[in-house]
Amino acid sequence: MNFRRCILAMVMLALFVGLASAQVVVGTVGAGSAGPLSCTANVSVPPQLRSEGMTELIGDIVLSCTGGATPTILGSTATVPGTPVPTVNITVSLATNVTSRLLGSGGVTNASEALLLIDEPGSGLTAPAGTTGVGPGAAITVCGSPGFGAGPGGTCAEVVGTSATGAPVVPVASTTVTAAGVASGTTYNAFQGLVTANQVTFLGIPVLPPASAGFARVFRITNVRANVSALGGGGLPGTTQLLASIAISGSSSLPVVNPVQVAGFIQSGLTTSLRNSGNTGSGASTNLAQCGGGGPSPLQVVRFAENFATAFKTRVAPTATAGSGQSATPSQSVPGTIYNSESGLVVSGLTGNGGTAGLADFGTRLKATFNSVPAGLRIFVSTANVSNAFLNPFAAPSAGNSTTSYAVLVANETVPSGNTSPASNATFTGFGGTAPAGVIPGTTINVFELPVVNGSASAVWEVINTNPVGLDTLDFGVYWAFTANPGANSPPVGTATVNLSYAPTPPGPFSATSGATASGSLPIPRFADTSSGTSIAGIVLCQTTLLFPYVTNLSGFDTGMAIANTTTDPFGTRVQSGTCDLNFYGTAAPPKVTTPNIPTATVYATLASTAAAGFQGYVIAVCNFQLAHGFAFISDIGARNLAMGYLALVVQTGTGNRNSGSLPTSLVNSVEVLGN
Repeated sequence: MNFRRCILAMVMLALFVGLASAQVVVGTVGAGSAGPLSCTANVSVPPQLRSEGMTELIGDIVLSCTGGATPTILGSTATVPGTPVPTVNITVSLATNVTSRLLGSGGVTNASEALLLIDEPGSGLTAPAGTTGVGPGAAITVCGSPGFGAGPGGTCAEVVGTSATGAPVVPVASTTVTAAGVASGTTYNAFQGLVTANQVTFLGIPVLPPASAGFARVFRITNVRANVSALGGGGLPGTTQLLASIAISGSSSLPVVNPVQVAGFIQSGLTTSLRNSGNTGSGASTNLAQCGGGGPSPLQVVRFAENFATAFKTRVAPTATAGSGQSATPSQSVPGTIYNSESGLVVSGLTGNGGTAGLADFGTRLKATFNSVPAGLRIFVSTANVSNAFLNPFAAPSAGNSTTSYAVLVANETVPSGNTSPASNATFTGFGGTAPAGVIPGTTINVFELPVVNGSASAVWEVINTNPVGLDTLDFGVYWAFTANPGANSPPVGTATVNLSYAPTPPGPFSATSGATASGSLPIPRFADTSSGTSIAGIVLCQTTLLFPYVTNLSGFDTGMAIANTTTDPFGTRVQSGTCDLNFYGTAAPPKVTTPNIPTATVYATLASTAAAGFQGYVIAVCNFQLAHGFAFISDIGARNLAMGYLALVVQTGTGNRNSGSLPTSLVNSVEVLGN
């Protein structure tokens, strides 16, 4: 049994039980009055909203209206066949900007994907006896006049009609009626919302009282997106409410019970962290010796973890077909269904500004942004998420509704969903026969080298599969490589940082200001960047610091100093060369003296009388190569009366250890870099 399908079926069952309305039976059906017209507002499933989100789908707002057979505030002829259906304007106001996609339909620039549906069209619920082409059995028919709706001046005006032969008689709104008063024209059951700042308004909404006892008329407001990125700061997780206020205006009135509703609960959706290259614990910035070089080699694991079970979403609800979660033609058209995707109710045929009503541009995307990357340091990332052993790649799921968490590298943060991932330009094969526990020996991972421009690079992965009833964690490998050239100070000393966040974020594809408002051109979803930079790798000099504690050139004495470059040895240490800075502290201390380049396997020698005439004190030699060792010899002139020698002290600075900068012998057996 497919677990995801089972869950979805249960959700659908619970949903349909809650939809027993919409000009369908809600009680004992019978003739006669159901009392005065009254509507009750409700958000039956307030979702969790990501506090980083600028385009979060709020819960559907449902107005369920009953009664109205007797004269009402809508007018005494409100249910008389052939008379115009009264209209109202319905406005939803939030405590933040509405960011539903602007489609520009009907020449109205702020007409959006937010829809008001009447009587749950396309829901598949059973229509009342004697009705055809209306109610839940009807297809979604969108009014093409979003600026007026069914009101005066619009092209969707409707009149009161009745249902076809049946009992009881059901009031039906339609553009025309027969001589007998039976509805015969088009019934518009979907109206676009006009977005202005924090409000979305549905103009000219026809309100035909259901009249007959046991029936209800339902108005569902869906596809409303909100910028909640500025609202999730306070309180315990999941306790910050997004309130929606429903207001009625126009020439008619409509009583609404509970006009203020909780449309969602805001909390952070993402936790990020660095993991060590074995993915066994927390990571920390890795120091890379400038004289080392090599790679690609493991650097860190970047981890993205959900804070609640639906914080990672596919573009649309997937089917069994692999990759179907990124489809541009989804079957996601049943009002009120919880799809757990970035898209809402997708209405085909209602397009504009390059977008379709309800359809997101891609699934959840995750981004690693590297900054201050030293010139010459190359950064690679895995093209898909890796397992907890870091070197084990996940295989692409064979079914779109697999519950295995999976994400793939995409070209950038706004490239359309479904595009081919960047071609791997390197492979990494690690740990041969000496693999740690849990690592598959010899496993090859496809990696991609990120272009570094002005010290910055970014990697973006899109969620392809996710488990909507579990907390997903996605880990991606980061690798380094560089060619050592310490003589040319390459790569230069510096520390690279990384920011981990959702994507896309400003300031690249859009500004923070534009991203926080409704748009017809900006991508959906989009997020605020709440990340902070963390050090991930640093280039450090290959140095040895030597202390000569007593050096003198006074009272007839002189001191000879020798520095040996011992990087040539029988242990396979990388050979190095470099200069040494001699820093003098004491009587008559001269400025710093820099030695000539000291090649490997050679010794440099000088006298205090040559380098620092008249000096007495101590000397700190900073050598730009590892494994330097020093010797000093003090004597009177000609060494006739007194002479002594001592070894210079090696001051531990963190990079002076033998084999520092070499790769551990068990780390990499084979690395093949393509196209370099």
